[in-house]
Amino acid sequence: MLEVALRHRFPGFALDAEFASPGPGVTALFGPSGCGKSTILAAIAGLLRPEAGRVALDGAVLLDTARGIALPPERRRCGVVFQDSRLFPHLSVASNLRYGLRRAPRDATGPSVEEVVALLGLGALLGRRPLGLSGGERQRVALGRALLARPRLLLMDEPLASLDAARRAEVLPFLARLRDAAGLPILYVTHALEEVDALADRLVLLEAGRVLAEGPVEALAARPDLPALARRRDAGALIGCTVLAQDAARGLTRLGFEGGALEVAQRLGLAVGARLRLRLRARDVAVALEAPRGVSMHNILPCRLESIAPAGEAEVLLRLLVGPTPLLARITRDSQARLGLAPGMAVFALVKSVAFDHAAVAA
Repeated sequence: MLEVALRHRFPGFALDAEFASPGPGVTALFGPSGCGKSTILAAIAGLLRPEAGRVALDGAVLLDTARGIALPPERRRCGVVFQDSRLFPHLSVASNLRYGLRRAPRDATGPSVEEVVALLGLGALLGRRPLGLSGGERQRVALGRALLARPRLLLMDEPLASLDAARRAEVLPFLARLRDAAGLPILYVTHALEEVDALADRLVLLEAGRVLAEGPVEALAARPDLPALARRRDAGALIGCTVLAQDAARGLTRLGFEGGALEVAQRLGLAVGARLRLRLRARDVAVALEAPRGVSMHNILPCRLESIAPAGEAEVLLRLLVGPTPLLARITRDSQARLGLAPGMAVFALVKSVAFDHAAVAA
């Protein structure tokens, strides 16, 4: 378990954040620029000495200002990946990777160079130098170097922020493979919701130096009481699904989730039985009091209206339960009034099959 409690002041900004991450997997620190995400990472890595705080990993204390404990960065065994790859430009990819291995403690266990090269698809790059690589390739090398240092904790500070959309899409699958293979706790800083969807197991939501909420990412995504998430235009529920069937003739994929099933446009490229997560945006969900007939929407889901929350001057956010699975729907206040919607009502959620084709991510 990673335990973090930090307090630090800069001119015009105060950090006062406390959270815990229970074990291996990705915990995303999410929030707008300037909310304290990178400051927290720097304090954990030992690159910043906070005014007060405590950081412990699996019971080993890395920092405790009250007791005068502050391990130097090299003894904390944190692998750090920054926005810029910070590779040695005069060394080949192979030499950059070996540098990471030389920094590993002699008694530490971890993947070999060959295993890391295979995991991150670096075989064709080993003889090249960083200046001849794309941004995505450089970040993959930086990931490999950090992993070969055999850390106890991986810290990633917006590693995709400097890449364009195509390069981000290139690197994300490798990050997911690293998450699954490394078996390490990973603290991942981002302000991009698509990276949270693709990688995170837990979410720590930050605003102005404070923790607004923390917990499993699916649970926080479906909370209308968190304006930092719920009032975004891409706000919506994150749903864990299993591919049930492929219907090539109709061009659809059928997905099952706890409480129901969905049909989506068949562009997922996943086999029957594969697991994935879908972000179903609140603005793509409509509601009806009765099951409609003669409509183009494939997905008509019976559900219960659990709560209604304000979402700006003219809109409200509905939290709907399909069995135990929550969905969000964004509708106008006028629609709420016309339908007489109130918590506890039985309604139907209406979702187009094409509402998902941009949002499917591997679980």
